[in-house]
Amino acid sequence: MTPSPDWPFRVLDRGILRCASAFVPSTQRPEWHSEWQAELWHARQSHATDGIISLRAQRHIAAFCFGAFYDALCLRHYYLQNRANQQARSSPLLGSAGYCLLCLAVIVAVSGVVSLRLPGVRSAIHLAGSQPRPGSILILDARADNLSAATISPRQFQAWKSARQRYFDGLAFYRIQLESVSTTLGARTQWRIARANANLFNLLRVPVQQIPSGSEIDPGIAQLILSDAAFRREFNADPHIIGSVINVGQTSVRIVGVAPDVVFNLPGTADAWLLESEFAPISGGAGYAVAHLTRSGQSQMWGHSVLITSINRNGSEHDFRGVSLTNDTPGPWGVFLFAAIVALLALPIMTSISLGSYSLSSHKPSWSRRANRFAFLLAKIALILLIAYFVPLDLAYARITPFSTYIQLFSCFFLCLLGMRWVMSDHRQRCPVCLRRVAHPARVGLLSRTFLAWNGTELVCPMGHTLLHVPGLPTSWFNTQRWMYLDDSWNFLFAPTHSA
Repeated sequence: MTPSPDWPFRVLDRGILRCASAFVPSTQRPEWHSEWQAELWHARQSHATDGIISLRAQRHIAAFCFGAFYDALCLRHYYLQNRANQQARSSPLLGSAGYCLLCLAVIVAVSGVVSLRLPGVRSAIHLAGSQPRPGSILILDARADNLSAATISPRQFQAWKSARQRYFDGLAFYRIQLESVSTTLGARTQWRIARANANLFNLLRVPVQQIPSGSEIDPGIAQLILSDAAFRREFNADPHIIGSVINVGQTSVRIVGVAPDVVFNLPGTADAWLLESEFAPISGGAGYAVAHLTRSGQSQMWGHSVLITSINRNGSEHDFRGVSLTNDTPGPWGVFLFAAIVALLALPIMTSISLGSYSLSSHKPSWSRRANRFAFLLAKIALILLIAYFVPLDLAYARITPFSTYIQLFSCFFLCLLGMRWVMSDHRQRCPVCLRRVAHPARVGLLSRTFLAWNGTELVCPMGHTLLHVPGLPTSWFNTQRWMYLDDSWNFLFAPTHSA
C-alpha cells in the first residue's frame, strides 16, 4: 500500500494534539484527546479535494491543532480553580480569619527570632536602653581638636573635686593604660585597662551585669568590670566567669560585672574598667573627666556642649568644654514609632479607609459578630505593626552601617503604609458573618448605563452567607461597596458545611 504524500503533516498534527493533551487533567485526558482526533479527521476531510490537501489547507489544519493548547490551558485553569474551591469548602481553616492571623503570626515569629539571633540588632536595642543619664558630659580642654585625646591632668581633676561645685553634682576620672592580664585559663594577654573612680558607673547610671547574689566579695580586692566585647572574646560569654579572680599586672582583681558597649563609646576604648576606691591620680598621666551637670548647669548648655572656665591658683583662667554623652539619636523603637505615625497619616491618601455599607439588607449582624469583626481588624493591625518593626530592624542592623537608622526609617514607613493598606483592603472583602474572604468576582452591568442601572463587580462568600457589591464607577447613589445577606434558599449552591 502506497503511503499518502501528506503523511508527515498527519504525524505532525497528531504529535501537536498529543502534546496539547498533556496539559489536560489526567482524568479528562483520554476523552479530550479522542475528541480532538475526531475533529482533526473532520477538518482533514473538509479540506481535502480529490483526496489531496493543499499546502494552504495544511496551514489551516495546523492552526486548528495549535488551538488545542488554548483549550487545554483553559481546562487546566478551571480544574485547578475548582479543586482550590473544593479544598476551601472542605477545610475549615483555609481562607478563614484564623488562617490569616496564623500566617501573620508566623511572619512575626520568624522575623522576631532572626532579630534575636542577629548581633547587630541585639546591640542596637541594648544601646538604646543603656544610654547615660541626661546631663552627663565629658570634659575636654577647649583647645583640643581631638575628642579622643586625654587632656585633663590629675592635678586639675583633684582641684575640681576638692572645690565647691555649683554646676556639677558628680565627678569621675579615668585613665587608660596597657597592662598585662593573666586570665583564669592561664593565658597572658595585653589589655587596655581603664583605672577609674569607683563612682563612674553610678554617675552615668549605666546598668551593669553584677556579681551573682549570695557570692562573697572581699573588700580588699579591687573590682574589675569587663567590656561586653572582652567578655565575649576572652571568656566566650560564660556567665560563671563573674566572681572569679584574675591578675592585672601584679594585682589580683575580682570580675564583678559586665558593662554594655555604651560605656565604651567613651574615649579610650577600654577592654575593662578597674574600679579603685582609693584613687590617686597625682601619680599618673593625663586622663578623662566625666561629670554630671545640675539643673542650673544643664541650662548653660548650648546644643551639646557647655563652656567651663577654671581659675588656677595663680589667677590665670583656663577654658574647658563639656561634651554631652547622651545620644539624642532615637533608638529602634523611636524610629519605628515615628515611621508608623507618618505612615498612618499618609494612609488616607493611598486608600479609602471606609469599610463599606451594611444597610443593603434588613438582616443585621449581631453585636457579637460585630465585636468579632472589630477584634479581627485590631489583631491584623497589631500583627502588621509587629512585622513592620522586626523586618526593618533585621534589614537595617543585619550589618551595622552609618545608614542603618535611615534604612530602618524608610523600610518601616513603606512596610507600615503598604501593610495598613492591605489590612483595609482585606477587611473590606471579609464576610461579616464568617470573616472569610469573598471570591468568584463577576462583572455585572455596563458602564454606559451607570446612571440608569447598577454596574460593578459582585463577589460571593464561599460559605453562602453574603454577596458583596462593589460599584465600578462610584455615584451619588452608590458610592461605596455594599453587602447583601443571603437567605436559606441559596444553600443548594454551596457546600453542605454551610451554617447560617
